[in-house]
Amino acid sequence: MRVVLADDAVLFREGVARLLGDAGFDVGGQAGDADMLLELVRSTAPQVAIVDIRMPPTHTNEGLVAALRIRQDHPGVGVLVLSQYVETHYAVRLLGDATGRVGYLLKDRVPDVDEFIDAVRRVGCGGSVVDPQVVAQLLGRRRNPDPLTELTRRECEVLALMAEGRSNQAICQRLFLGAKTVETHVSSIFSKLALPPTTDSHRRVLAVLTYLRS
Repeated sequence: MRVVLADDAVLFREGVARLLGDAGFDVGGQAGDADMLLELVRSTAPQVAIVDIRMPPTHTNEGLVAALRIRQDHPGVGVLVLSQYVETHYAVRLLGDATGRVGYLLKDRVPDVDEFIDAVRRVGCGGSVVDPQVVAQLLGRRRNPDPLTELTRRECEVLALMAEGRSNQAICQRLFLGAKTVETHVSSIFSKLALPPTTDSHRRVLAVLTYLRS
């Protein structure tokens, strides 16, 4: 799986590249700014672009703007935002795309190398990965009327884990519930959030984020 990296912190970027290389990824290139990143994506056709938010020249939101551009121009390329910040406006637009291949992790909250490597693979294979703190901040800007008020406390817990990209089995383990109970909660969540039946598995991850776009 080929990946490209964009971060203006050279030592951090080199460290991530080394970790990915040791894990068997093909690191197709590194970029220190958004323009270099877009050129790398065009020239190397990676499966995943790992992007920081704040890069030159203004160190505000160049990375997220580039991520949205990649999603628009190269829909087959997964985008994993890896940053210290949550930029809610652009994050909603990025994560609200129901096609998957997207992730948003906070650097300081990545628990270990294995989980980070797994997150990159999941995004590259079409999945979605979202840090719970990102979800929490996005939920803070939801609008009224709020369909989440229809959910029970347990359904909210299940939904939070779904938004992290957890499978039913993982939710069972986290909440100490049986498989049929989790399936019932998931079905109820989809019904209460007015998400129609679909074969698209990404609605699990985007159940919360789809509403945030409304």
